[in-house]
Amino acid sequence: MNESITRKRYPSDLTDAQWERLAPFIPPPSPNATQEVIPRREIINGILYVLRTGCSWRQMPHDLPDGKTAYHYFRRWKLDGIWENVMHALRRQARGSIGREEEPSAGIVDSQSSKTSPVPGIERGYDAGKKIWGRKRHLLVDTQGFILAIKVLAANIADRAGAHFLLDGLASVFPRLSHLFADHGYDGEPFEQWLWQHLGWEIEIVPPPSHWELINGQPVEIGKPQGGFQVQRKRWIVERTFGWLIRFRRLARDYEGSPSSSEAFIQVAAIRLFLTRLAPSRY
Repeated sequence: MNESITRKRYPSDLTDAQWERLAPFIPPPSPNATQEVIPRREIINGILYVLRTGCSWRQMPHDLPDGKTAYHYFRRWKLDGIWENVMHALRRQARGSIGREEEPSAGIVDSQSSKTSPVPGIERGYDAGKKIWGRKRHLLVDTQGFILAIKVLAANIADRAGAHFLLDGLASVFPRLSHLFADHGYDGEPFEQWLWQHLGWEIEIVPPPSHWELINGQPVEIGKPQGGFQVQRKRWIVERTFGWLIRFRRLARDYEGSPSSSEAFIQVAAIRLFLTRLAPSRY
């Protein structure tokens, strides 16, 4: 799939080295296609342009595939599971490039509430804690911050309930994983028991920088912060991943009509991040 680009490049475009990494995972054109075949690399570049700039499909530049075509393949590859499969394949390569096992033994779970656009859509709610109307992104990452699993739900769904949807069935997907780090939003014996019974995983609740413990029967404040941002052990890793994601303007808020499209855009963002790590560009 040697597809060169003759137009002026956009910063969001794939480099030759990145396309070489990605091309083996992208379905080839149908041999029975009667219409002119659009290069797969340019279709990916169009999708990456929307992801990076946050523009609507209809506002894509004229020298990229038209928005209807780009959206068609974005949706088709979402439904076929291509984005998810590519994300996992490149994650394994990225872990291997830094000397880690392909599959992780520990993970970190967290969520992030995101405002939704005025465009009609399903599964939205109000996060009273964050005072945000929209959706909540539930992520499972490894200890490098690489995304393992994604679930987008209404923002009013609590973290523990969302984690059930996120994690259920993942024991067979990640057979080495046995330990989970999380914040106090996931604390509680029922969730701990569910995690062990359904997945065989243990959970470790990471306390905030300032918390109270009983010592000799007396409440004592431990680790009182000195002010400003406080790094929390392990949890800063998943927070960094959320920071990586919102650099893509399409993910600065949730513009999608369905949660599955939101999840697919996060998968495409993860693919873009892995490609940048595996084959750095000058942009």
